[in-house]
Amino acid sequence: MPEVTTNILLFILYLVLALIGGAVAGFFISRYFFKRELQKNPPVTEKMIRVMLTQMGRKPSEKQVREIMHSMNNANK
Repeated sequence: MPEVTTNILLFILYLVLALIGGAVAGFFISRYFFKRELQKNPPVTEKMIRVMLTQMGRKPSEKQVREIMHSMNNANK
């Protein structure tokens, strides 16, 4: 009978370790894909910045737009 109890305890231990390992691996994998997707499709584009500046009553120059994009990219790193 002790052999059966030991097998059950080992099974439960392996099951818990597998669940924890899967959760940790899933977290890092999803984080990697999320970051990669944000780099491919940034939430703010140059066109959006131009529209924002125009709505604020400013005529955006290319230099201003690039500076804003550069500062936003640096803030994300």
